[in-house]
Amino acid sequence: MTAAWFLLASMMLATDGAAEPRPNLVVLLVDDQRNDQLGCAGHPFVQTPHIDRLARRGVHFRNAFVTTSICAASRASIFTGLTERTHGYTFGQPPVGAGDVRESYPAELRRAGYRTMFIGKFGVSIEGDPRQTMFDDFRTIGRNPYFRPQADGSTRHETDLAIDWALESLAEAPDDRPFCLSISFNAVHAEDSDKVDHYPWPPGADGLYEDVPMPLPRLRDPAIFVAQPTFLKESLNRQRYFWRWDTPEKYERNLRAYYRMITGVDQAIGRLLDGLEREGHAENTVIVYLADNGYYMGERGFAGKWSHYEEALRIPLIVFDPRAPQERRGQVRDEMVLNLDVAPTLLELAGVPRPVRYQGRSLVPWLERRDVEGWRVETFCEHRMDHAALPKWEGIRGERYVYACYDEQEPPVELLYDLESDPDQLVNLAGNDDYAETLTSLRERTRRLASRYESARR
Repeated sequence: MTAAWFLLASMMLATDGAAEPRPNLVVLLVDDQRNDQLGCAGHPFVQTPHIDRLARRGVHFRNAFVTTSICAASRASIFTGLTERTHGYTFGQPPVGAGDVRESYPAELRRAGYRTMFIGKFGVSIEGDPRQTMFDDFRTIGRNPYFRPQADGSTRHETDLAIDWALESLAEAPDDRPFCLSISFNAVHAEDSDKVDHYPWPPGADGLYEDVPMPLPRLRDPAIFVAQPTFLKESLNRQRYFWRWDTPEKYERNLRAYYRMITGVDQAIGRLLDGLEREGHAENTVIVYLADNGYYMGERGFAGKWSHYEEALRIPLIVFDPRAPQERRGQVRDEMVLNLDVAPTLLELAGVPRPVRYQGRSLVPWLERRDVEGWRVETFCEHRMDHAALPKWEGIRGERYVYACYDEQEPPVELLYDLESDPDQLVNLAGNDDYAETLTSLRERTRRLASRYESARR
């Protein structure tokens, strides 16, 4: 009788499992795209219809940030749910440790039975072989050059090739296992070694925006650059400005090419969505779209990322769950969310317990329109790469105040902005006596958080 009961219970569980299979997961990561460079974010002309459709049918988090604005550290944070201060990885540093790799979202999902696949720019050094610890299918491709020779003598753009490989990997995926497919585009990163064709776009974007005048940077007043501290005026942010944006001709050419690259990525995502439909996965595949950091496009007299301003830290973040009822679709959320939140979100969607070390929070409550208590109102941010032209800094980005301390300057330089009265961060209040208490509070909070994240390192 007892055995029969267990058999019946097992059959019921199996039936329930068949009725509600675990979702497939797709993570689409773009390089060097800030939050406002999409149609769904209000851009006046850039064509991103497929990404816009994900936003209309999903949840668009328009107040999303990275905690470190550089690809290497940010990608490590996306995988591990940890700040740079904790995982310790950026360019020139030792690889992400084996313990943090074991708790990365691909490794956790793989142990839970998911087939995990990676296509594109990995961008992270780890202890061990990613094929052994993280991915069942691991295919990397760099951006130098963007156009890759093919066996038939033709060339294929990296963006298109990444989707070719992704569709192959999907076709090989077994029907009896859910999958997690991570596609990391090299686009829309500039090809830094080619100062003529700085942003080589895929052929599908040929001719786009040819007759569209390129909008000038809103924060282009030379006085904005002049007001910067000397170490920022001499930083890589300024050096690369002369690669890309310093003359009207160069600006027009490069910005038009950059927008073509964005549309090329969108076209590639359209091909992927068609492939998910053909393979029968469209109704059970959650899609996350985000970037690894923001981007200066001439604002403040800068190029690149790396520093503390909004243009460097803010990113697009969209989550589309096709299983969601109609009343949950098309949400636009203004709560502060982070790249650290991607890993815990994926694990909760898959029903996998999150590691206790994760420093991000799952976004699933927002996807399900549940009440959320005590959501963050600030985040710790930093940039710790050793580079003579990239000043190190750490600070707080809060709902009202932004604080940054460039702590290796002699003496350290502090910057404080009141977003309520100065949303463009133009007036440094660090020397204003009226803000002395706020400055002290944020300075101490930054130090406490830096110490906490440092002590969490394995």
